[in-house]
Amino acid sequence: MEKKYSVTVAGGGSTFTPGIVLLLLDHQDRFPIRKIKFYDNNAERQETVAKACEILLKERAPEIEFGYTTDPETAFTDVDFVMCHIRVGLYAMREKDEKIPLKYNVVGQETCGPGGIAYGMRSIGGVIEILDYMEKYSPNAWMLNYSNPAAIVAEATRRLRPNSKILNICDMPIDLEEKMANMVGLSSRKEMSVGYYGLNHFGWWHKIEDKQGNDLMPAIKEHMAANGYADALSNTNQHVEQSWIETFAKAKDVYALDPDTIPNTYLKYYLFPDYVVEHSRKDYTRANEVMDHREKIVFGACRDIIEKGTAVDCGFEADAHAEYIVDLACAIAKNTKERMLLIVPNEGAIENFDRTAMVEIPCIVGSNGYERIVQGAIPQFQKGLMEQQVSVEKLTVEAWIEGSYQKLWQAITMSKTVPSAKVAKQILDELIEANKDFWPELK
Repeated sequence: MEKKYSVTVAGGGSTFTPGIVLLLLDHQDRFPIRKIKFYDNNAERQETVAKACEILLKERAPEIEFGYTTDPETAFTDVDFVMCHIRVGLYAMREKDEKIPLKYNVVGQETCGPGGIAYGMRSIGGVIEILDYMEKYSPNAWMLNYSNPAAIVAEATRRLRPNSKILNICDMPIDLEEKMANMVGLSSRKEMSVGYYGLNHFGWWHKIEDKQGNDLMPAIKEHMAANGYADALSNTNQHVEQSWIETFAKAKDVYALDPDTIPNTYLKYYLFPDYVVEHSRKDYTRANEVMDHREKIVFGACRDIIEKGTAVDCGFEADAHAEYIVDLACAIAKNTKERMLLIVPNEGAIENFDRTAMVEIPCIVGSNGYERIVQGAIPQFQKGLMEQQVSVEKLTVEAWIEGSYQKLWQAITMSKTVPSAKVAKQILDELIEANKDFWPELK
């Protein structure tokens, strides 16, 4: 009899949770489910999402056991996979991450620059806590973590829980690969094989081929030079707010800096920070966009389902990262040896880069975890940028572990988005006050 799996979604109150449930249902043929549980420390928020998903599951897969809880033992007992996407401090804190740096004319972004560092300082403890719960109550389970900022969280898990069964992933490269597949007339990114190196939200494609080995880079470069990613947008609700449309277009300028590679969109924050600040509203940031758009759409859909008592025509949508996380779970469960981008210790995969750095590279994934695919030596331009950024990430984690004000000041100063140590200190002091309920005490 085929094994069926038990999954806990940590971050049950997230707007992305319904998409994960949809994808799990859509892929029952290759990843059969016996139980789904939601876990969140925000009971009210989770209950809205969970009650809607409960109706959805009863209608589409009544054989799947479902529950939601704020109790760790209930949530993490008898689990095969934990799918973790938590946001410590919710969007209220994201808004501060973005608006405080902007006061000083510094990039305000949730995973890049001072905002990303602030978010990382909140996320480390939450992810470690969930990992410990999983290992206490289901020691054979795997955690698939895509909580942001993934680079800082991955470095923290490397330092603090080096032997844990955790895989750190990000959906942004997957979304961009779908756009590249659109550019060259393929139906899916899965029809491509890629070479990629970097840090999370800080990477480059250096090789893209179809399954027959034909080089797709020239055609993709032609699109990038003309329009960035803007001419490959799909008709989904994900990443369609105005700020994302501008980001996809700005990739044209990021690409121009090194036309031998295809860049991740997030590089605009590091390479064009003046442009980003100039085109940012200090009173209305991406956090406000999400609260006014995605939050209202998803929670509105949940309340509608609860009120009607049916999830028929519910309006839920499966996102790029939901499909990726199901692919990853399936690769482990079924030992498929699928090629996937993961955030892993370098250990020579990028031969001329820090062996301890948490790099984002293609890996082969199976039931025992992952095997790195060597990417070789990287150019000086990328190497220099990555060395600076990985130092920011390492100093941030050290600051959290040691409670060190000095190291966090150094981390913010070192970010390519910040103009000086003076400005870094001003931002840090304001972030400390804003995060007093979330960060460890700094001395």
